[in-house]
Amino acid sequence: MSLTPQDPGPPAGHGGRRRGKDGRRRARRALRWSAIVLSVVILGTAGAGYLYYRHLNGNIKKDDLNLGNAKDRAAKTEANAAGQTPLNILLIGSDARNSKENQKLGGAKDTYNTAPRADVQMLLHVSADRSNMSVVSMPRDTLVDIPECTDPDTDKTYSALTSEMTNDSLGRGGPGCTVATWEKLTDIHIDHFIMVDFAGVVSMADAIGGVPVCVDANIRSHTSSGKGSGLELEKGTTYIKGEQALQWLRTRYGFEDNTDIARAKAQHQYMNAMVRELRENATLSSPNKLRKLAETATEALTVDDGLGSVTKLYDLSNELRQVPSKRITMTTMPWQYASDGNRVVPKPEEAEKVFRLVREDIALDGKDKKKTQDETSDDPAAADDEIAVQVRNGTRTSTQTAVTGRAGDVTGILVGKGFTAAKSDSSVLPSQGKTVVRYPSADLEGDAQRVAKSLGIPMSSVKKSTDVSGVTLVVGADWRSGTAYKAAAEDDSLPESEDTFNGADTKACMHVNPDFTW
Repeated sequence: MSLTPQDPGPPAGHGGRRRGKDGRRRARRALRWSAIVLSVVILGTAGAGYLYYRHLNGNIKKDDLNLGNAKDRAAKTEANAAGQTPLNILLIGSDARNSKENQKLGGAKDTYNTAPRADVQMLLHVSADRSNMSVVSMPRDTLVDIPECTDPDTDKTYSALTSEMTNDSLGRGGPGCTVATWEKLTDIHIDHFIMVDFAGVVSMADAIGGVPVCVDANIRSHTSSGKGSGLELEKGTTYIKGEQALQWLRTRYGFEDNTDIARAKAQHQYMNAMVRELRENATLSSPNKLRKLAETATEALTVDDGLGSVTKLYDLSNELRQVPSKRITMTTMPWQYASDGNRVVPKPEEAEKVFRLVREDIALDGKDKKKTQDETSDDPAAADDEIAVQVRNGTRTSTQTAVTGRAGDVTGILVGKGFTAAKSDSSVLPSQGKTVVRYPSADLEGDAQRVAKSLGIPMSSVKKSTDVSGVTLVVGADWRSGTAYKAAAEDDSLPESEDTFNGADTKACMHVNPDFTW
């Protein structure tokens, strides 16, 4: 059997994504399980893909990556000095009730075949050098701005919304609208998405043979009014699979303070344990187990075209395998309660800081080696008045609008310093945390560094980029006013309020709310 199969291309059709009404039924019980199942699936299919990849390719459902306006997309992440680029994958858990099995598992009969919601959303960031991975969850009831999205199947355009629950994005054309929503909020370029539904969670847990989870007391997730996932476990560690795994991932009533935040912690624990099972469980070397896992995984997945074959999933699995468990850090987006006290919003400054760390490929575990990038170029700079500089406005943040006319103001500063060929661009870019100078080729590196030096911008903020055609100064959110740029002291640590989970932690145990023990 060949070890380098030729990809026959995507199967006919668009993957069978179901459609539903624009809107939501707030009364239905939302999905509460972890999207780690999605990334773990990739790891599990790696070996099995070679067994009968043509058949497996036909199992994989595909959808468009981004349904927002192309002009609103976040810029692609720049390569590091070695030419390596980070990888950002959005993991989505859908609560779709579009089949008898999903309806049975999800309950709420009146919601059959209504618009799905993205009730689990996790951004998986793999560093450019593949030394570390960061996973950032967003609570399902986070209020965000959802951009205009166009359904590729029907050409229906959904108008932009302000301050809506993030999980509603999925029902506005598909997972590509959830991707567009994340990019609008974070200004992080997302390379791929992977989505799975109720039935996919159950089948994956069965195929792997169970996942170990731990509770610090007996738990029964059920209230007198009928709420709760139905999870019932004894104190200690239990291998869960099938519907019990789904119950664990949906449980809110019974963990800690009965909130979505506690549920996210339980999902992180499950994520870590499932990765460990796939990496370390010797029984998965069995061809029959691998075949079953591959069949189950590919049937459970909906992905973008960039991941739409077993060969592509196999390549991705090799990328993910390079990251050691001890360098995987999981956290939840910093949040605070909205004015109504029922929903949450990104916490100003702290949420933006986490997003910046991901954008700039800085490990959330704080263990990155300090980069030394202050060396000057051997390429001599042209005379100041001969350097053509385009100045652009990137002062917008996730909580502040862009400063009007800022590009023109900074252009005036440059002209005053002798850079008379500088010109401003009136358009507004997505959020740019730090002011940067970009250049497209080595022959302009010296010019770019000269511009940066004249303004007091550190050499570490001078970056080569194929997204620009000449020397380009992007005025960031760190220079929203004033005539002199002052580089802020770098603090690349997580906000103190952040609660993280390390991928190598084998002793994590969920705290059971005393009202739900027996």
